[in-house]
Amino acid sequence: MEVDEMETRMPELQESRKRVKTKKRTEPYEERDDDENMSDSPCGSVPSTTETPGKETQLEDGSDSLSVIKKAVVVLTRLPEYKISALRPPTPQQFYSEDDSKTAKHAKNDTTRNNNNNNNEPGPIIISSAFAHCSNETTKVRPNLPEEELKVDMMVLARKRSMRWQRGKIVDIVTREDGRLKYKVSFEEKGKSLVSGHHIAFDTTPKLEQLYVGARVVVRCQDNKFRFRPGVLSELPSRKNRLRFLVFLDDHTPVYVGLPLFHLVCRPQENVLDDIPDSPHKSFMTQYLKDWPYPHLTQYRVGQALNVELNGSQQRCEVQVVDCSIMQVIFLENQQKEWIHRGSMRLEHMARFLEMKAEERNGDSD
Repeated sequence: MEVDEMETRMPELQESRKRVKTKKRTEPYEERDDDENMSDSPCGSVPSTTETPGKETQLEDGSDSLSVIKKAVVVLTRLPEYKISALRPPTPQQFYSEDDSKTAKHAKNDTTRNNNNNNNEPGPIIISSAFAHCSNETTKVRPNLPEEELKVDMMVLARKRSMRWQRGKIVDIVTREDGRLKYKVSFEEKGKSLVSGHHIAFDTTPKLEQLYVGARVVVRCQDNKFRFRPGVLSELPSRKNRLRFLVFLDDHTPVYVGLPLFHLVCRPQENVLDDIPDSPHKSFMTQYLKDWPYPHLTQYRVGQALNVELNGSQQRCEVQVVDCSIMQVIFLENQQKEWIHRGSMRLEHMARFLEMKAEERNGDSD
């Protein structure tokens, strides 16, 4: 609270130089009407705690007397809404910025048209906004760094089957007639393979300056620390994903991992998606990297029912957990649980949204 003003009272000068007795005030203090200033205040007015004496005392030495009486007035001022919001503690799991919310509002109309009154259930809002706010968080350009040398007796991770990589040692480096290098790897769990540079990964933890969205990586399996699965790095750590890395495995499974859990492929192909077999997942990753850093994301809440594609048909699910860009759903028919990206084309709402966008593009081109 602030002292808004000080009222100064100026009594008349006494004409006579004669001694006058102290005269008692007969008029009450003038009260300021602050109703206008207080009308917006969330609480009532508070009386002032500063009182001035109720008597005016004249000097007795015969000189002109001047008496100043000050009155403190307390005024409550309502804070602007933005200041009130700034004083409130942040809500938990607040991952989306104000810009995201604005974008979500713009996307709401498109999503509503896309629902087609499916069981009278409202579809989710689909947003497409910058996933990060710093250039080093949004980059998808491979950094121009010198390649690390691959040598005999070096421990690496190598491809044994399409979704199964294992730790092994380079025992020989073979140069083909066309100049390409092949690496002979002896696996720890027995067996040997002759693989290309894009089918081996470093056994060491990658450095942050080596990482970018679209990097080819392999991730250690949680249920077997000796096995690894290939994927594509799809999010760098930011405030929106609790400082974790998102990796899309080649079977379309999204996983959040820490830095020690994944490894960089040694000699990735110019187009990392060439390592992924032709499939809906490859189409999804192509579009995802094209859209980055503005990926489409649906917004679901825990307990919400939805349809998700499984084995070629849409199955009824319920949202169990929402974790940043991914969510866990449970299929009601067999109680199977699965993690899925909130922008996956397996989501019925997202598939319809993308179809609608494709139709709009085709209509504009006609």
